[in-house]
Amino acid sequence: MSTTMPLKKIVVIGPESTGKSTLCAYLADYYKTLWCPEFARTYLLENGTTYTIEDLITIAKGQLAAVQTHTKAVQSQIDQTGIVKPLIIDTDMYVMKVWAEYVFGTCPTFILDEINKQHFDLYLLCKPDIPWVQDELREYPDEKPRQELFQIYKDILINQQTPWVEISGGFEKRNQKAVAAIDAVLAR
Repeated sequence: MSTTMPLKKIVVIGPESTGKSTLCAYLADYYKTLWCPEFARTYLLENGTTYTIEDLITIAKGQLAAVQTHTKAVQSQIDQTGIVKPLIIDTDMYVMKVWAEYVFGTCPTFILDEINKQHFDLYLLCKPDIPWVQDELREYPDEKPRQELFQIYKDILINQQTPWVEISGGFEKRNQKAVAAIDAVLAR
């Protein structure tokens, strides 16, 4: 009788321009697995950078669907090979909550309900200690909002049950910290 080996879900969060996507791509390559990109980037590039709180609900639903699709794909790889691999996820409902509250001062019930349903094995919190890189979607280049947002994410992670690790330093150091944290999760 075969048993399905559980997939390990690793979420990368933090303020914008903290190397999240770069870290996700590195980790996916390192572990020969998939990473689920942040759906918001695709949505905003296709629909414009002016958005409403209703758009955030649409983005949240798109993120959930993307995570589900990637989960099935990696679980299929695990079932075929018997080797447990992580799924690396760029963004979760905590990010959607922080975004909604920071921009609009409130968070839709849909996002709050989804936070209660999500289950992950590890969070990697990227610190804003690398240089800001401008792109067409980024909104907060100043140091004050970057630090405020980082502290909001850190407070959320401190007050929930999933293990988490702060990722800081140069890119090589970030990669090493992330791999060590994921290796520990995979060894459980």
